[in-house]
Amino acid sequence: MLVFDGHDYQKGKRWSVSIERDRIVAVEEAHPAEEGEQVLELGGKFLMPGLIDAHFHANSPSLNVGVADRLAESHLAQHARKYLEEELLRGFTTVRDAGGADPGLAQAVREGLIVGPDLYVSGKALSQTGGHGDMREGVQLCGCAGYTGSLSCVVDGADEVRRHVRELLRSGVDQIKIFVSGGVLSPTDPIWMEQFIDAEILAAVEEAERRRTYVMAHAHTSSAIQRCVRLGVRSIEHGLLMDEKTADIVAGSESYIVATLLIVSSLISGRLPLPPGALEKAKSVADAAVKAIEFGDRAGVRFGFGTDLLGELHGMELEELVLRSSISGTLATLRSATTVNAEIMGLKGEIGCIMPGARADILILDANPIDDIGALVHNPGAYALLMKNGVAVVDRLTAQ
Repeated sequence: MLVFDGHDYQKGKRWSVSIERDRIVAVEEAHPAEEGEQVLELGGKFLMPGLIDAHFHANSPSLNVGVADRLAESHLAQHARKYLEEELLRGFTTVRDAGGADPGLAQAVREGLIVGPDLYVSGKALSQTGGHGDMREGVQLCGCAGYTGSLSCVVDGADEVRRHVRELLRSGVDQIKIFVSGGVLSPTDPIWMEQFIDAEILAAVEEAERRRTYVMAHAHTSSAIQRCVRLGVRSIEHGLLMDEKTADIVAGSESYIVATLLIVSSLISGRLPLPPGALEKAKSVADAAVKAIEFGDRAGVRFGFGTDLLGELHGMELEELVLRSSISGTLATLRSATTVNAEIMGLKGEIGCIMPGARADILILDANPIDDIGALVHNPGAYALLMKNGVAVVDRLTAQ
């Protein structure tokens, strides 16, 4: 059996992984089975941890956010259920929602009402007026109408940010999401626009830290990334306009970057209708994205893995592995989608690894994705076994 434990690729030995209930209890060289143990002989198969998607959007039935904003919450929840159930079957046993999903959806997964990945939620992401999360259509001359939609809400001023963060944490979210640079799909902000002042970002970071959690921040530009590092943001989302100097700054900090390449390449493909101005913004990001990853790899930036797909693009999540592998290599990409993401989420040793004490989130494949990532991505029947929390979701082993 070949083993990728989330960090190292082990081969050339006979390995034994022991599971009791929902936990891995031992990882060691193979030994004769003890009385009462159920044994699966895996031969030359490949074993690895369940994947982690650290930038998922469950509440996203359309690239046009206005469509989701007009849906009843009960209707939106059914879209989320479908996306989560399909995400688990792709091998993602944990996902971190980057805006929109609430603690009730996570509770539904824990109770088994949704057979999906373990879900870590941010609630609605926080945006300043006119920022990336302000999805109001058209021009409104009166500034009194704040926006609250399916993915985000508008807040202005450090005191209001602090109050909203406290409310989110009180509701049971796992982390806080904010926007600190412009974005592609939002209607009024250019990519280069700085968003939230330092006092507002600090208010979010301070309140999250007081509850022993962290802030994840949408940030494309080098200036926004540097502000995130300076102000204590742990998880910097996208980072696709990062220059070489900024990569060095991130590498020397405690911050991570969760890169998301597939959403950008999908938007510029021409296959999907986009809001006005979005195509031009997407092209400006796509032109720099590969360089940003290369700068980060050379500097030693700790890259997490996220997909950021919405609406019609759901179902393509594994393709992000292909794009990242083409730049960073397969082993580094799989580490990003397992152990690095676990570190970002404060769950090191709990998920994304094959080691004693970790959750029994396990994938077993016939082929070796280290040698060919296509074995994981382009094979609908890739998994001989897909286990989440010690329970088999897909099992072709015992049926043989």
